Amino acid sequence: MADKTVDPARSISGVVELPGDKSISHRYAILAALARGRSEISHYSEAADCQSTLDCLERLGVGVERTGRNGDAEVVIAGAGTDGLRVARRSLDAGNSGTTMRLLTGVLAGQHFNSILTGDSSLRRRPMRRVIEPLERMGARIQAREANFAPLEIRGSALQPIQYTLPVPSAQVKSAVLLAGLFAEGDTSVEEPVRTRDHTEVALREFGADVRQVGSIVSVSGRPRLEARRAMIPGDLSSAVFFLGAALILPDSSIVIHNVGLNPTRSAVLDVLSGWGAPLRIVALRGESGELMGDVSMRHADLSGGTLSGELIAQLIDELPMLAALGPYTENGVEIRDAAELRVKESDRIAVLADNLRRMGAQVEEHPDGLRIKGRAGGRLRGAEIDPRGDHRMAMAFAIAALGAQGGSIIRDSECVGISHPGFFEILEGTVVR
Repeated sequence: MADKTVDPARSISGVVELPGDKSISHRYAILAALARGRSEISHYSEAADCQSTLDCLERLGVGVERTGRNGDAEVVIAGAGTDGLRVARRSLDAGNSGTTMRLLTGVLAGQHFNSILTGDSSLRRRPMRRVIEPLERMGARIQAREANFAPLEIRGSALQPIQYTLPVPSAQVKSAVLLAGLFAEGDTSVEEPVRTRDHTEVALREFGADVRQVGSIVSVSGRPRLEARRAMIPGDLSSAVFFLGAALILPDSSIVIHNVGLNPTRSAVLDVLSGWGAPLRIVALRGESGELMGDVSMRHADLSGGTLSGELIAQLIDELPMLAALGPYTENGVEIRDAAELRVKESDRIAVLADNLRRMGAQVEEHPDGLRIKGRAGGRLRGAEIDPRGDHRMAMAFAIAALGAQGGSIIRDSECVGISHPGFFEILEGTVVR
């Protein structure tokens, strides 16, 4: 368990190329495994979560070649076809990755063999019933610990298409149902109360599936012939937000994030920051492998802050930790509501945010569904010992907050950032000026 000391900084500057997007990497790897032929995926995420997906696919008989590193990773996947996966000799370990577990549950539900999906202690505490319930409606047979938690014993079954309305917005649940729909005869549809990120729909189209969007309903036709392809993964916007946040905290800062993903269902955080007064610019906008990408530049500015709630929360779920950490640096503070989902992520993110912000001297009100952080009038943050509870986004958010604090901070268990961004601290050290 390595600790990391983060000292205050004067500014941040430079051009940064971030690892491939986690969410997209998972989905392209899974669909490449179900396609026929060799898919070449460049800029694949080096995050531990995405490596867990590749490890599970290998155990299912899929050929995986990894080449390159340090942000230039390429993965070649020899697809097995929709009927070509093989029974794993032992349990499939998703590590800390909820995306791996939930998406593969949809795939494995339609196989002709049985599987066991497990994960680390954190993942085994995260609820899985919201995925199990719609899959059981399709005919899946899934046994879970206490009916809600991994390990999941999945008995491959013949699946039937369904029309399903998500009770709670969730891109992972939507994706699990759509992936299961590939193994059903007929059309499987998912209706969303609030639009969530559409990386799965984009990836399905790229690999040749018949996907249709009508209003809030997305449908996929079963039993498609998926074809291998070359793809490039854009940089991870959720990782970019930490560096954009650093530029906003530190005076005289200017940073450019190169080749970052700008999918409209994912980029709400940029609208929020702009609305708070952030002077960001987007240039070199282009399409790549079905996704939108470009360069994002940010300079320092005083932020107003504001309230985040309602339908917006589902589009900001991964970026909320950094937005909360910006709270003490804004004029009016930041309030987050309708975000009870944060309590069942890699950690109870509401509690962890409140605890560590208070350690740094911030004034925080904690609520069941969110928190309220007082702005600059609450005083400057001070260095502190930060306990991210093994949560990668907590560690990165507080490392950024610590750059503007008085005195150094210690991030406990800093290696947890490897779950999503193994090179985070190296890039940060290369761009900050002290």
